[in-house]
Amino acid sequence: MIGIWDILDVALFAAMIRMATPLVLAATGGVITERSGVINIGLEGMMMLGALFGVLTSYWTGCPWLGVIAAMVVGGLAAAIHALVVIRFNANHIVSGLGINFIALGLAPFLSEVIWGSRGHSDIVTGLPRWEIPLIKEIPVIGEILGPHSPTVFMILAIVIIANIVLFKTKWGLRITAVGEFAKAAATAGIPVQRTRYICVIISGILAGLAGVHMSLGHLSMFTWGMIGGRGFIALAVMISGNWRPYRVLAIGMVFGFADALQIRLQGLGVPVHFMQMIPFLVTIAVLAGVMGRSRPPADIGKNYEP
Repeated sequence: MIGIWDILDVALFAAMIRMATPLVLAATGGVITERSGVINIGLEGMMMLGALFGVLTSYWTGCPWLGVIAAMVVGGLAAAIHALVVIRFNANHIVSGLGINFIALGLAPFLSEVIWGSRGHSDIVTGLPRWEIPLIKEIPVIGEILGPHSPTVFMILAIVIIANIVLFKTKWGLRITAVGEFAKAAATAGIPVQRTRYICVIISGILAGLAGVHMSLGHLSMFTWGMIGGRGFIALAVMISGNWRPYRVLAIGMVFGFADALQIRLQGLGVPVHFMQMIPFLVTIAVLAGVMGRSRPPADIGKNYEP
């Protein structure tokens, strides 16, 4: 007989934080780009490219930190392509984002087979170290939940705080909001609309690449095809549920991380695998159904701007 405390233990909440990390990173990037008016549903593909090239760089150099940098660069380059297509050539934002996803879905297994001889997975590489916070690790229960974790886990709080300060406490954040709400009025006020959007989209790609490399070098120390598993799309749900605000994204991300950790724990206790894998997506549908009438996106989101 499985008891409630066999499930709700310290390991589950530690796993919740690990699982929430890529969602919060990608969703925070989504907040930044969508507040500028550009939709980026290519987060899934950018996460996959970040996961792949992070492992590839660690495989070639033996240095996981170079893998993290490579993942962020590749994610930023993929986002730059998306930005060029939608900002310079006025393409549909959804179609361009789907294109990024399809490219990643095809490129990842192809490179995996060329380099490692397997479409499904890479070799084991040097992963990121595990960090513990010196004073907190001595606290019972809390210390076990908050460590040891990959460095990317500890980055999320700093990134969320910085994103919130930039968006709501700085002049540049006000410009981002103005561009996303009414681009033509922002341009009349002298704000460079296109440049602002380029920067915001590229930042979203960098954070998506960091989210992807958390899955590969921070979690498994290898790349497997399908390891992102729809988390880029779940990150979009986290962003919408958080009403395009970083602090709320962090809180909602933990809820989704708990659902993801719970389905893994229940699989380990003998519950049918395929049923449990539905839990994160069921939570996504339930949360979106509850917030869709109360969340308000930027007014100019998805609208192309022509100078």
